[in-house]
Amino acid sequence: MIRLFKIIATLEGISALVLFFIAMPLKYMYDMPEYVRVAGMAHGLLFTVYIIMATMLKFELKWSFKKYLIICLASIPPFGTFYMEWKYFRGEEYKNSENI
Repeated sequence: MIRLFKIIATLEGISALVLFFIAMPLKYMYDMPEYVRVAGMAHGLLFTVYIIMATMLKFELKWSFKKYLIICLASIPPFGTFYMEWKYFRGEEYKNSENI
């Protein structure tokens, strides 16, 4: 489940970057709102799945509330999920886990 969470975290981060740095400039600079609809829908879905999976992992792996909160808040700023994945999921306990 950790491997799937890492994939979702990466996709959520990419979708946020696409939304903020490609779709929104196209909407406001070139009057092309259709890209925001597609990127926004993908980002919203991935964000929801990210939070649900973080909540499931909190109970499965017995994370502290602080760690859980940081991981959830990392989904808000651009590049936050990439940093979170590097900081919290690079350790040996996740690399050698049968969950991966």
